[in-house]
Amino acid sequence: MRDRVAAIDPRELTAAREGAKASRQRHHPVPGRYQVARAYEVVQIDHTLVDVMVVDRIHRKPLQRPWLTLAIDVASRMVAGFYLTLEPPSALSVALAIQHLVQPKLDWLESLGIDADWPAEGLPASIHVDNAKEFRSKAMKRGAEEYGISLQYRPIGAPHYGGHIERLIGTMMGAVHLLPGSTFRSIEDRGDYNSLAQSVMTLDELEHWLALEITRYHAERHRSLGIPPVAAWGEAYGRREAPLRRPFDPEGFRIDFLPSAKRMVRRDGIHLFGLRYWDDVLSLWAGRRDRQLRVSYDPRDLSTIFVRSPEGQRYPVRFADLRHPSITLAEHRRAQAILRDRGRALEDEDLLFAVIEEQRSLVDAASSRTREARRFSERRDRALDGVGAYEAEDADPGPQEDQAVFKNHPGFEVEEWS
Repeated sequence: MRDRVAAIDPRELTAAREGAKASRQRHHPVPGRYQVARAYEVVQIDHTLVDVMVVDRIHRKPLQRPWLTLAIDVASRMVAGFYLTLEPPSALSVALAIQHLVQPKLDWLESLGIDADWPAEGLPASIHVDNAKEFRSKAMKRGAEEYGISLQYRPIGAPHYGGHIERLIGTMMGAVHLLPGSTFRSIEDRGDYNSLAQSVMTLDELEHWLALEITRYHAERHRSLGIPPVAAWGEAYGRREAPLRRPFDPEGFRIDFLPSAKRMVRRDGIHLFGLRYWDDVLSLWAGRRDRQLRVSYDPRDLSTIFVRSPEGQRYPVRFADLRHPSITLAEHRRAQAILRDRGRALEDEDLLFAVIEEQRSLVDAASSRTREARRFSERRDRALDGVGAYEAEDADPGPQEDQAVFKNHPGFEVEEWS
C-alpha cells in the first residue's frame, strides 16, 4: 500500500489530502521572474493581521492584534508606505496607506525622532492588489483614475503574483515575533507563552518600532538584489525617463480617495447618514433637483464632509448645528442600532447625539473593566485624533486662545430670514 501511494502523482496526492488550492500552491509551475526596472513603476499593497497584542494608551491593558497595510516598490524592494490601525481592512485604510506611500517621509520621520533616509515618494504608475472588496471600492477606482494610476488585480487562485509583498510581510512579521506580546505564527510556535499577559506596547509605540524596523530593513543587504533596498532605489530611480509625479494638492489627494456618495443640495443643506450639513457655499446649488454633487466623508470623523463642485473644487462643509461634537461612523451606526431597538426615529439628530453621548459615558466608565469597552474607546479616540492631525497640518495656526474658543464654542441660535 505504501508503494502504491508513493507512485501517485504528488499533485494528485496533495489535492486529495489537502485540496486543489494547496496542490496548486505547492506544485503549480511559476516560470520566470517578475522583473520591474524603474522606481514606482509597480507598487504592491496588501494587509496582514500583526502577530502581536497591543495595549490601550490609558490603562495599558491588552486590546487586540492590529491590522497593518503595507506597500512595496517592486523594483527596489523599498517599503513604499504603511498604515497601522485597530480597524479591519477598509477603503479608508487603503486610502491612508496610499497617501503615506505618495507623501515625502522626512517630516514624518523627524516627528518620530528617527534620523534615516526614506526617499520613496510620488505617484506610482501602477498599483497591484488582490481581489479584496476594499481594493475594488469606488473611492479607490475613482482616485486612481483621476491621478493616472493603473490598478491591476491579482488573478484569482494565483497568489505568486503578489510574491513581493507577501515576502515583505513575512520579513516584518518575523521581526515582530521578537516583541513582547507576540502571538507568533501558530499555536505550536507560541506554546505556553501568554501573549495577553506579556503585551506592553501601544499602537503608537508599535508604529514607531515599525518605522525603525523598516529603515533598518532598507539599509541591510537584500538577498535577492544583492544590495540594500535604499541603494536599489537610487539605481531604479536613475532608470526613470522622467521624475516621479507628485500631487499638486496633498489634501485634495487624500480627499479623492475617501468614500463618497452623490447627494442633492436641499434648501436646508446636505443630508448624509441622517445628519444635516450646511455652509453658505451650498447656496449656489440649493434646491436644484437636477444636479447632485459628490460628497466625500472620512469615517473617522463625520463632523465635516467634503463637497465637490461641478467645476472640481472641494469645499469642507460642517454640521449645520455646530454644537454637535465630532463622531465616528462606528459610533453613528451603533447609536442607530440602539434607536432601532428602542423603536425610535432614526432621523432625529438631537436624539442620535444624545444616544452617542450616553454610549460614550458608558464606554468610558467600563473601559477599566472590560477589554471590549477599552477596544471601542481606543478606536474612537484614535480615529478622531487621526483626523485632528490632518486639520493641524492644514489649518492656519493662529493664537492658541482663539483655537480653544472655536473648538469648544457652544454655538448661538440664529434667526432665519425667508
